[in-house]
Amino acid sequence: MKNILLLVHDDAGQEARLQAALDLTRALSGHLNCIEAVQLPVIVDGIGGSGMAILLDDERQREAANRAALEPRLAREGISWSWTDTTGYLPDCVAEAAKTADLVVLNRKIDEAPAPDMRHIVSEVLTQRHALVVAVADSCRGFDAGGKAIVAWDGSERAMSTLQRAVPLLALASDVKIFQVGEHLDDALTVEEGATYLSRHGIHAEVEIAPATSSIAVAIREEAERFGAAYLVMGAYSHSRVREALFGGVTRAMLSACNLPMVLGH
Repeated sequence: MKNILLLVHDDAGQEARLQAALDLTRALSGHLNCIEAVQLPVIVDGIGGSGMAILLDDERQREAANRAALEPRLAREGISWSWTDTTGYLPDCVAEAAKTADLVVLNRKIDEAPAPDMRHIVSEVLTQRHALVVAVADSCRGFDAGGKAIVAWDGSERAMSTLQRAVPLLALASDVKIFQVGEHLDDALTVEEGATYLSRHGIHAEVEIAPATSSIAVAIREEAERFGAAYLVMGAYSHSRVREALFGGVTRAMLSACNLPMVLGH
């Protein structure tokens, strides 16, 4: 887990992404690749070719100023880093760059129209790429890799896959808890099996199974707070994204309301 991808974009969540990415790069002795995407303007009736060119030029100037402000900061951080410029549809740009990433640092919204919902970018990366996504709230000011980690567990294949890929990060945590809400399904892996897997990597996790409840997301957030977790690990999107959008779902609820950094896999 050495290749960390950071979306650089002049929006309200940029500082949160940057601080989390810097902390992760240091903790993992990794390399930070900053991708700055100049977003193509949305085509609107009444705006001709010259108008589109002006909008695109404005966006390029804005991102160039953003780069000029950030590069000196990165140079002072004492980490290995690189910068990639790209132009296009933001989710596609990030998903393409994520092909060679282990972790992709995003957050959950961009502050102004017509930029896309950051949760959409998170879902695109999760469903198209193998990399884990670190999704942070706009208020986040770092990622405490040495703090406590809570793993939301349902025994699914995606939960196990996420756990496996998160091992290098979990190995840095001071304490790890695997937390399940309700009983597991017959074909699901138990919390004990998850803990046994981690133990063979030298990570000794405690386990807890909470009673079933009408809101799994609330139960996870409350337990994370009681445990004093610095971040949360969970598999994302148990159903199709269409069903998640229509009927809610744990992933959607957590992305909407969880203040902790979330390490997500699919």
